[in-house]
Formats: sequence, C-alpha cells, structure tokens
Amino acid sequence: MTRTPHANSGQPGTRLPGAGIDIDTPISFEIDGETITGLAGDTLASALIAAGRTRCGDSLYRSRPRGIFTDGTAEPNAYVETTIDGVTETMRQATIVELSPGITARTLTGLGRLMDPPAPGESADPGKRTIARYDKRSTFADVLIVGAGPAGLAAARAAARTGARVILAEQDFRLGGRALSSDETIEGQPAAAWIAGVRAELEACEECRILTRTAVVGAFDSNYFVAVESRRDHLDGAPAGMSRQRLWHITADQVVLATGALERPLVFAHNDRPGIMLASAAASWLHRFGILPGRQVTIATTNDSPYSLASALAAAGAEVTVIDSRTNPAAEAVETTGVTVHRGCAVTESLSDCDDGHVTGVRFGAFDGTLVDAASQQETDCDLLLLAGGWTPTVHLHSQRRGDLHWDETLSGFVPSTPVRDQHLAGAVCGTYTTELCLTEGTTAGAAAAATTAWVREHGDPATASGTEPATASGTGVTDSQRREACGEIRPVWLGAARLPGGDRADENVEFDTCFLDLQRDESVRNAVRAINAGMRNVEHIKRYTSIATGAEQGRLSSVVTNGIIAQALGADIGELGVTTFRAPYSPVSFAALAGRSHGELYDPARLTPTHFWALERGVVFEDVGQWKRARFFARDGEDMDAAVARECAAVRERVGFQDASTLGKIEIRGADAPEFLNRMYTNGFLKLAVGKGRYGLMCGPDGMVIDDGVSLRLAEDRYFMSTTTGNAAHILEHLEEYAQTEWPELDVTITSVTEQWATIAVAGPLSRKVIAKLFPDLDVSQDAFGFMEFRTADLQAPGGGEPVQARVCRITFSGELAFEINVPAWYGRAVAELVEAAGEEFGITPYGTETMHVLRAEKAFPIVGQDTDGTVSPHDLGMGWAVSTRKEFVGSRSFARAFNHDPNRKHLVALLPVDRELVLPEGAQIIAEDDAPAAEAIITSQGRADSKSPIPMIGQVTSSYMSQALGRSFALALVKGGRDRIGQTVVASFGGRFVPATIADTVVFDPENTRRDGVEGVS
Repeated sequence: MTRTPHANSGQPGTRLPGAGIDIDTPISFEIDGETITGLAGDTLASALIAAGRTRCGDSLYRSRPRGIFTDGTAEPNAYVETTIDGVTETMRQATIVELSPGITARTLTGLGRLMDPPAPGESADPGKRTIARYDKRSTFADVLIVGAGPAGLAAARAAARTGARVILAEQDFRLGGRALSSDETIEGQPAAAWIAGVRAELEACEECRILTRTAVVGAFDSNYFVAVESRRDHLDGAPAGMSRQRLWHITADQVVLATGALERPLVFAHNDRPGIMLASAAASWLHRFGILPGRQVTIATTNDSPYSLASALAAAGAEVTVIDSRTNPAAEAVETTGVTVHRGCAVTESLSDCDDGHVTGVRFGAFDGTLVDAASQQETDCDLLLLAGGWTPTVHLHSQRRGDLHWDETLSGFVPSTPVRDQHLAGAVCGTYTTELCLTEGTTAGAAAAATTAWVREHGDPATASGTEPATASGTGVTDSQRREACGEIRPVWLGAARLPGGDRADENVEFDTCFLDLQRDESVRNAVRAINAGMRNVEHIKRYTSIATGAEQGRLSSVVTNGIIAQALGADIGELGVTTFRAPYSPVSFAALAGRSHGELYDPARLTPTHFWALERGVVFEDVGQWKRARFFARDGEDMDAAVARECAAVRERVGFQDASTLGKIEIRGADAPEFLNRMYTNGFLKLAVGKGRYGLMCGPDGMVIDDGVSLRLAEDRYFMSTTTGNAAHILEHLEEYAQTEWPELDVTITSVTEQWATIAVAGPLSRKVIAKLFPDLDVSQDAFGFMEFRTADLQAPGGGEPVQARVCRITFSGELAFEINVPAWYGRAVAELVEAAGEEFGITPYGTETMHVLRAEKAFPIVGQDTDGTVSPHDLGMGWAVSTRKEFVGSRSFARAFNHDPNRKHLVALLPVDRELVLPEGAQIIAEDDAPAAEAIITSQGRADSKSPIPMIGQVTSSYMSQALGRSFALALVKGGRDRIGQTVVASFGGRFVPATIADTVVFDPENTRRDGVEGVS
C-alpha cells in the first residue's frame, strides 16, 4: 500500500465521536514493514483507512492498482497474509481481520508475487514451525439463527423467550449487522444501546448460546450446518492449548436465516481504482469506526439507501455530490444540507491524475434507463467515489439447500421464493430493507421456529403425526407490498456507458475492457461479451468461460450485475437467466480448520480390538486393516513372520488355534421385510433360511460383479445378523442403506451397524469342539446336535464368578477345519480370549493372526473380496455359480445374466503351483502363456528381437500367494483367462525380469472333499 493524500480526512489517526471503537485502547501493528496504530474494535482495513491508506496492492491477473472496496466478506481486493501468535495464514481479507496486539501483515505487493507462502497454520519461520491447534465440536439446537443484524437479534430474542435452545451465529465480532453502520434509533433507543440490551437479555437465557466470529459456511440436508469460529486470534495472551479455530457441526430442528443483503457495485470504465468503494462500506467506516473516509465524496446510486449517508458525511465536513439514476428521487432533504444531487444521471468513467491510480474525479451524463447520453457528459472532482447499485439478498445458505429464487423487479434482486422445510427467513435476505420491518419479520420467524420445535417435540413429525399442524404464525409478518413500498424506487444501471457492447470482433468492445464485473478475477464486460459471441447463453456457461464469480466472493458482488449486462446484450429477461449455483463454503475455510486434530497420528485414528492389549502381552505384530489394528502373527523366541505363520498354520490344521475376529463388519437388519430385503441383496436365497441357522452369501453391485461376501444368521423371523469383510464394512452399510432408502423405501427394514458392539473369538482346528465343550458344559456341541452353519445361545461363566455372559456360538469356518465363533458383548472380548486360552491349554491351543488366516482360507479357495477380486469379477469367475439363484432377481442379476459374464475366456480364479516348490510368487505377478514366454524374455532381456507381436499378451495375475505347511510347498491363487479350462497346463509367471513356470490347478488345493469341516475322525 502507498499513502494517497487524496483520500480520507486528511488527518490520519484521528477519529470521529460516537464510533464502535475504544479510543482509549490503541493497538500497534506492522504491515509491509511499517508500524501503524489502530484502535481496539478496528479491523485491519478500518485501521488502514484511518491511517490514510486505501491502496491495497495490485490486482492478481492484470496488476492494476486496487483499493479497499467493501467492509466485509465480499471484499475482492484487500487480501493479506497475517501472522498472529506465530501462526501465518495467507489470502485473508483485511476487511474481516480483527485488529489484535502483535499482528503483522503483508499485502500482496509486500508479500511478493513469486514467494511460496507457508501453509495455513504453520509458522512463517521454518525453524520454528509453530503449529496452531484446531478442533471440532458437534451440537444441537431447537432454533439456529444465522446472522445477528436487527432481524436476527429479534428472532433470537423471540425464540429465547420461549425457553427454546437457541444458537445465534454471527460472522462479525460484534452483533448488530448493518445497524452498526447507521445513526438510526431502534425501538426508541440508539442502535448501539438497543443491540447491547438484546445481547444482555440473550446472555441471561441459560439455553441461548451466542457465537460471534463464527461464519456459517455450509447448509446441508436435515438442517445440518457447518460453521467456523475464530477463537484466539483476537486475544492478547490466549490461554495455552486453546484452539485457534473451531469447526462447528450444528444440527437444528428449525433455522432462521437472517443473513442480510450485500450492496451491489456499478459498472463503468475504470470502476476499479483505489478510492472507489461501496457506499455501505463508507457508512461502516463513518458510523462504526469513526472515520471520515473522504473530503470530496461522490455517491453514484440507483436507490434511496445512501441518502442518509450523504447527510452524515456532509455533517462530518465532507463535500458530497450524489449522482442518482432516477429522474425524481426524494432528494430535497439532503439538498438542504449542502449535498448536490444530479438527477437522472449515471457515471460512465472514473478519472485519475495520480501516479498510484487513485480516483480524482468522475465523468457522468444523462441516463435514459439503458444508456448515457454522450453529449450530456460532464466531470466532477472527488477523492472518494461511493457506489450504491442496489441490494442483493445473501441467499447462499438458502440456495445450498436447493431453495428457489425469483427475480423481483421492484426490489431489483433475486429473493427466495419459499423457505425450504424447517427453515424461516427474515430481514434483508427476503428483500426487507427497513429496520422496522426487519424487526417484525425477525420476531415472527423466531417465534414460529420455537413454536414449531415445541410442537414437534410433543406430537412428532407433522409428516407422520396425527392431529393438527403446529400452531405457528403463517408467513413472515411482512407482505411483498410492504417491502416494495419501503424499498422505494430503484432504477438499475447495469452498464454506465454511451453504447452497449456488441459485434463479433474483440476490438469493437475494447473500451469495455476496463469495465470490471469481477474485481478479484480481473474479468471485464469485454470478456463477458466475448463469451456471448462464442455462443454462450446460460449464465453457468458464461461463468466458466470467463471465470466470473469463481473467486472467494462467489458472485456476491459480480453475479447480479453480470446477469443484468448479459440480459441487456441478449435482449433477455434477467429473471429468466437465473443465477449461478452457490456452493459451500460460503466464505473461505482453511484446510487446517477442516482437518482439526485429524493430522499426524490422529489423521486416521486407530481402532483397537477388545484383545489388543492382551495380544501385546503375547508378542503380537499388528497390521493395519482399514482403521483396525489387527494381529498379523504372534512371534515367539525371535521368530520371523514366516516361522511364526508356519507354526500357527500347523497348530490349526493339527490341533486347535484361536483368533480375534472382532474386526469383521457386523450389521443387524430388522423389520417385517428383512427376509425379502436380504433376498434381494444377496445372490442366493434367504427367504427360507430357518431361525437358528446361518448362510453364506455373495453380494453383487448393479453390474453383477462381486462386492462382498459373508455369513448372515437368522436371529428371529424379522431379524438377521450379517457379517462383512473387515475393510468393506462401511461400504456395505452404505450400499444397504442406499437400496433401502432409495430403491425400496416401501420395505419395512432397519439397518444398524453393530461392529463395535460385539467381540468375536474364532476357535478352529480338529480339537476345537473339545475347547468349546469345556467353555460351555451345558451346550451339546456334537455333530448331530450342532450342525454346520447353525448357532446356539449359551451361558459363559463370567470371570470372577459373576453373572454368566450370554454368548452366541456359531458353527462357521474360514479355514476349512472344524470351527466355532463365540460372539459376546465387546467389553467381554478380552476375558473370553483368556478363557479360550485357558480351556485350550491342555490341547496346545495357539493364537493366530491374519497372515495364518490368509494361508488357511487360500488353501480352501475362500476368496477375499478386494484381494482376489478387483471389481470385474463375477460369482461365475470365482467358481461360485452354485451361490447364484436362477429363480429370483437380486441386485446385479440382470447384469450377471448377460452372455458376456459367462464367456469361457473370462478370468477365472484358479490355483497356481510353481514348479519351484520353495518359491512364493509375488502377488501381482503377471501370467503369460507358456508359448509366449521366450518372446517375452527376449524383449525384457534385450537378447534379440521378438518374433511375436509386442507387447506380449498377459492372461492373468497372481492375487494371493503363500507357503503351505499342509501341502509342504508354495501355492498361489490367480485370475487367469479361461482358467478352469487350462487346469493341468503350464503357464509362466513374470515378475522383476524373471519368468517362472507354474502349473494351473483346481482352485481348492487342500481337502477338496471338505471332509475336515465337521472334524477329523478319531481326533475331535
């Protein structure tokens, strides 16, 4: 920034009386190496303007000099890098940075265009790397009010008086909204006194929470909102450990949007000079911050709103000229105070004779509603040009909920058509621009919201409850005619020019190259016309062709004026053009705030099984399976993994082993239609599954490809217990919910994840029946009494002689051996593991981990979805056509029935037996036909030119590969084209430049007759 003698009062540092700042508390800060003193209550921007500095560097794309333009979140120019308490953050708007002790800042010019700034939340000094704390919090409210202007405060007061649980969120550090920027009285009191009184009343209500410095940035379904609170940047000596920002997740029964409106700029030549700003910003500098922002002020307006400001500026000593587009404005009152008014005129160009480009005058002329008469143009001097192009309701949060908008010609703005469900609107967001009507609307909305939430609490959702609807007031308490009458006449000026842009050649519109629509993106009218000439007609297309409204301000300033100019150029109706889409976040949010504490070790929190610490005591080595820490193997006496797995495998095949299988996904499905629901989700039938039995099932996506497998138990006629693979549990839950909610909402079915509620200990091996018999002496575990895929409920004596624990014991195997699974509430998991270990001690029981489990299941060709499948594998490819019903429809059945899915040349899951029995093939190794191996080797080793075509075709890949103790050799599972027809053939596995021959074998390499599932004769 450079000092400009043309702007401000000429007395930098002095303040006018009656402002919302503390003149007794000076605060010094540093910007671009210069020390400046502001006051408590200032923003960085207001302190700079008070010091005589409006210039804020150059524009990002065209390096044009720019100045502070607004006083809030719509600011397109004044971006700074700040360092507060050792934490540096880039691209912050100076207009919303609260002045605090010790703050240092750099403008874009001071920062330097080629510097690589530190990431948000990190120190600017790489040697210090001070990391700020960020946290998250979830909360609930009966009524959430967004915005604390007069309408929002009135809504909060009305709702809080009913005893409702109220949250009032305001992005500013002071309550009051635009009332802070005026000298009006509210309910017979000065605005500041009224605001203080309402705040005191709200703070006295136990159920009311006021969140200042909190921007609500996202609105989502079911009144779920995301807000970001700044907590410590403004504090001098913040408590140690206090988070810098907090991300709020707010769920509200009812919400009142009192988000206000933003003033629109005007478009004319060189409308981007320093010293040009919105009239509402100047009102804020004058009334809230006690700054006279200029001595020779020109106000260009299309409506009544800046006339009170004109009088106040004149009373403060400024020379004021108003250029009003209307031919008969109600301007007599201000003319008597010495304000000069030019009626029926519009500005066509700003003028400057300063090296830094600061405005020194304007050119204007007679306006006929569309164009300015070139012959009538004249000039006037000024050091400050204020723009008042009308008001744009801040409808972003309403639009994020897909709320409808319509163009109101009288209000000259897009306003909400109707609120979305459980939402109320109040104040300027509705096009209500007088304080008295805002109070009425806010009070009505707050009372209605509180009454609705109270009614719903007593009667239930109106959509399902019987009886009358909530007894709340209808409407907002203000009619459209009242809004329009209070608003007064508006005569929009979409483009201040003597002619409209047109023609197909760029040089025909060259004079519109400095008529800026989007200051942040440096996008001009010329660029918008270029988009129209390229065939663009939809505002969304023009937005993307030009990048207008794609910056941080999201079209707050540029959207409507762009629409107006497009409508003029096309001869279209502005209302039919509509507006561009508003998306979350409403204002920029740092990635650090979104991450909160989820970084470093907490980036992906570890989930621990009930036996985690028990396993640590036994030499476990964990592996990460999704978020779970799962036992991979148990090392003894310095064993490596191969030795430990060999020992564990031998124990399960020859005696007995046990494993914590609690990480398996577990989902309860209830409801009268639960059998039908499962019958549609699984490929095989579930309608006739008897209570007390389980069934293995495959699940496909709509493309007919396998997405999961698992066993489901029928606990009752209307209740099932489904298991899923560990890493797929969340996805399958979402998959089930999607179909239950969107495809078959008529089904009576409820789906609940219970993964963390149950601990599962699997006991497997020929002697497993003896271990279970010792644990459950009252349970008959004989083959005749307890068959495969059945479960029983039995009591397990709790440790210490307490009440018995009811366990669900299942006959399920994932190893091919006789096996049982014990399911108990999770908090008994460790105790059950210890009981199993003690009961099996005499039989040489051994704990085993996932690596052993993989070997055992692969020997039996039990696939792991996601390892032996890749999203292109059907049940037929896995050799599991037996699990696919031909008498019903299921998800994916039509796709599965396509001839393509039964092509004999598809990849089939088969076993591979390397010729070298000691070689464990790497997973992912490519399979090629034996005849292609010499050519492939020649290409890779560069020993000659291959005779066959290149590249060599791959016919498959290795999916799983292990050393088997049961077989005394290595083996692998692989997906191979036409694999089942190649059994007995030799193929070549290629990896790392090696070519290894292997024989394709039947998929099940151990116990293909399945004789061990019910126990080994003479052993169990």
